[in-house]
Amino acid sequence: MADGSRASLSKRMLWCSVPEKLQLHLAMFALQFGYAGFHVISRAALNVGISKIVFLVYRNMIALALLVPFAYFLEKKERPAVSLSFLVQFFLLALVGITANQGFYLLGLDNTSPTFASAIQNSVPAITFLMAAILRIEEVRLDRKDGIAKIAGTISCVAGATAITLYKGPTIYNPVPPLHDTTPVLLSLGDASGKNWTLGCIFLIGHCLSWSGWLVLQKPVLQKYPARLSVTSYTCFFGLIQFFIIAAFSERNAEAWSFHSGTELFSVFYAGVVASGIAFAIQIWCIDRGGPVFVAVYQPVQTFVVALMASIALGEEFYLGGIIGAILIIAGLYLVLWGKSEEAKFVKATALITTTTEHVSSEVSSFTKTSLTQPLIQSTENV
Repeated sequence: MADGSRASLSKRMLWCSVPEKLQLHLAMFALQFGYAGFHVISRAALNVGISKIVFLVYRNMIALALLVPFAYFLEKKERPAVSLSFLVQFFLLALVGITANQGFYLLGLDNTSPTFASAIQNSVPAITFLMAAILRIEEVRLDRKDGIAKIAGTISCVAGATAITLYKGPTIYNPVPPLHDTTPVLLSLGDASGKNWTLGCIFLIGHCLSWSGWLVLQKPVLQKYPARLSVTSYTCFFGLIQFFIIAAFSERNAEAWSFHSGTELFSVFYAGVVASGIAFAIQIWCIDRGGPVFVAVYQPVQTFVVALMASIALGEEFYLGGIIGAILIIAGLYLVLWGKSEEAKFVKATALITTTTEHVSSEVSSFTKTSLTQPLIQSTENV
């Protein structure tokens, strides 16, 4: 046992000796692989026949069980009292960020492919910016380069999502040889014949709109209730209730609630533990240490990892329209992120100039006041 403790201590010391910047990059790469695996495994589960609503219920049950203990103990002192107003806001956040978001994602993934589902998700920062601008939460300055970059990036993302939706195009890459007597089990999971590509892309756009809406709506809620883990736990709880209500009407078959294969069981646990638990913890740490822009920059890495995994595991085909759309969306993402970065620099520089000006004005005012109260030639009355 002592040897085990020493080994564990030495591992922690080794990790602590790694520079924080390198830790952040390693964590972000691990995060992208985790999310990429979720895309591929979820698609595999759908193809073996798991019920979509059952998948979502089990996923959120596991996520809630992981989140609640951390939210309770870590935010015990900073968590405000819950009122009816907060409960209504949490319910609405769940409706947008859990129920609509996850539901549209699975419907879209079922009709398209993991790679293009991941590609369209790159448009979320641009859609979030557009929503925030419409709701006057974020200011758009067309007289500055950061404002122009954000507008151009948003247009590029919209164009990319439109290209993926309306133009499938010819097959550019097919990893499965055309003549095969027997198809491997894993490769057969990627077969999307009989699916509606356009409808799937529309569902995925709905997923991105829901995700962006959730991010925008979270901001005013977190300002009044500054306990992020608790807000996420409440949101997950109400999302689970909403899925149970939907399941009561749409999934009455008792057999659908039992697992019929290892793929179904593994996919649910992976979605709950890795995609909703571990990945969420890593993302919070990376945002805290590196900032939201640093985290968002890595999003396209996920798309390329998904493409590699889906090609090997699912035999996914790549289409011209999807590739063109993905390039436009990723270009738009980086334009929006660059604009946000330039805006942050401008705001910081403006704040510094304002502070310096106020300091100088204060000193001048103080000097003037002193000069008026103290005579230039001291009185010699008492000499």
